[in-house]
Parts: sequence; C-alpha cells; structure tokens
Amino acid sequence: MNLPAIQYYFGSKEGLYRAVIDSIIKDTEAHMAPLVARVTAALATPGTPREELLELLCLMLESFVALVSNGKDIEAKRAFFARAEVEDTPGLEQLHESGMRQVFQPCLELIARLLGRSTEERETLLRALTVFGQVTIFCDKPVRRILHLGELTEEYVRAIQSLVRSHTLSIFHAALPKGADQQ
Repeated sequence: MNLPAIQYYFGSKEGLYRAVIDSIIKDTEAHMAPLVARVTAALATPGTPREELLELLCLMLESFVALVSNGKDIEAKRAFFARAEVEDTPGLEQLHESGMRQVFQPCLELIARLLGRSTEERETLLRALTVFGQVTIFCDKPVRRILHLGELTEEYVRAIQSLVRSHTLSIFHAALPKGADQQ
C-alpha cells in the first residue's frame, strides 16, 4: 500500500497497524469465543470432572494450533507479529492482552484446576508455558524448514493437534496427585 492511500484510509502508519491489530483480535475472538465460554462455564462449576477439564484443555490447545498454523494470510500475520514485536508497534499491547484473555488465561485456569494449584504458583505457570510451547514452536520458520514445508498443510495441522493432545493427556495424567484420577 502506498503512503497516500495509508494516510487517506488510516490516517497514518500507526492507524494502519491499529487496524491490522483490530482485525487480528476480531478473528481470534471469533475463533476462540465459543470454546472460551465452555471453559468459563466448566471452571465456574466446582464439581466439573477432571476428564472434562482435561478435554477442554486439549480442545483449547487444538483450537490454538489451528489458529496459529493455518488459515487465511497466516504468513502475512506471522510477518506482522515478528515486525510488530521488533518495532514495538503501537497497539501491540492490545494484541497481547487479547491473546492472554482468549487463549492463555483459560488454559492457565484449566491447568491450575487440574493440578489443584493457584494460577499464581510457579509450577502452574511453568507447566502452562511448557504446554503452550508445544504449540508455539510450529510458528517458527526454522521448524517449517525442518519439516520441508513453506506452510503447514491440513495433514500436518491434524498431526500436530493429535500429538499435542497425546502429550497433554500424558502430562496431566502423570501430574495428577495420587488418587486424584479416581475423583
């Protein structure tokens, strides 16, 4: 887009960045909102079974895989994120807050509940970041280069989702306090 068009439609380069960020936030919220509502309802119910919480965590992670690994203009979005981080683009904090609200926080709360710990505890936070890392690694170009892919195909996305589910189930079945899996 040329500078006069940017100024006409967005007022400035900052206005363009904010419009792109707003668009990404709307797409993320549209993608995640139905599942986040289910997670919120399950967490609001004290007696929600662990297996249901674990299933919701897997669904959140699988949805996140789909969000960050394919879809319309995914490479452009990745490039935008990288550049925005380097340049500390105006509005970037709004994008981070949306990601926290729509993706990370619900997963963190599920993980805390599964572990019987607070969301503020170091182990809970480290475990959440580790679980998340198994998804975000596929956003990196070197990983796609290792896989000999420019973009992740639907087949790869499904394989990643399956693997993330398998890892997550293994992690949380192993991490449950003794006897907790019988509750």
